[in-house]
Amino acid sequence: MTLRASSELLPALRQLIRPLDTHKGLYGSVGILGGASGMIGAALLAGRAALHLGVGKIWIGLLDSRLLVDPSQPELMIVATNQILKQNPSHLLIGPGLGQSQQATELLHHCLMSCLPLVLDADALNLIAQESEFQSLLRTRAAVTIITPHPAEAARLLQCPTETVQAQRETAVKTLSNEFCCHTILKGSNTLIANQQEIWINTSGNSALSSAGQGDVLSGVVLALLAQGLSAIEASCCAAYLHGCAADSWRKKHPNGIGLTASETCLLVREELNLQLN
Repeated sequence: MTLRASSELLPALRQLIRPLDTHKGLYGSVGILGGASGMIGAALLAGRAALHLGVGKIWIGLLDSRLLVDPSQPELMIVATNQILKQNPSHLLIGPGLGQSQQATELLHHCLMSCLPLVLDADALNLIAQESEFQSLLRTRAAVTIITPHPAEAARLLQCPTETVQAQRETAVKTLSNEFCCHTILKGSNTLIANQQEIWINTSGNSALSSAGQGDVLSGVVLALLAQGLSAIEASCCAAYLHGCAADSWRKKHPNGIGLTASETCLLVREELNLQLN
């Protein structure tokens, strides 16, 4: 299977350019599920990334219900987890800060059973790795599904050591996509993106992205591009490329690569997207 560069799909971003006469309802209404106790920030980061990449409406269902509003980003609508599907979202993301509680398990089951396009990240993937029923539901989903594992999560899904995934990354990403009938973003240096026919390699990015929350931001970017009309492979490849370019631009000002936060990356990815559309 020939590797193709993810940057080849950047022309697809021109679909995002907005006519003068539009409204927020045209740009996706997404639901994000996660944010258990001690991990609320993960869900907020995903939501902020989706917001800055252009999604029209964003509901966040937090498992830790103590937070009623994001004071830094009040545009995000925080609701009870059981209210997300009642909002009739166009797309779903589950996983950032989800945890592995009984409530998390039930939410994942509802998402896998839904007919909505779905992005799966973090503990959603760990729960799937543990439950054969979830694996079956994932394989048989009719709607678009994108999984975004880092190497350890990929190894759990494939039931092999992480070292094996890293030594055979192309085989791993191909196997995940074929085994679970989905699109796969295998994160890491030279992130790989695969559907069931092709593998794409991302060459942007650097070690400044080795910080907490960057995966949550990436999942939010994927969700945003998907919700605004890009295909699953376009959204996956362009998200990985823009996320990496954001870090590359930041590193030009900070050559030692130390201290890039996920919160900063949300804004930097927005800049990269708009630069690509000029």
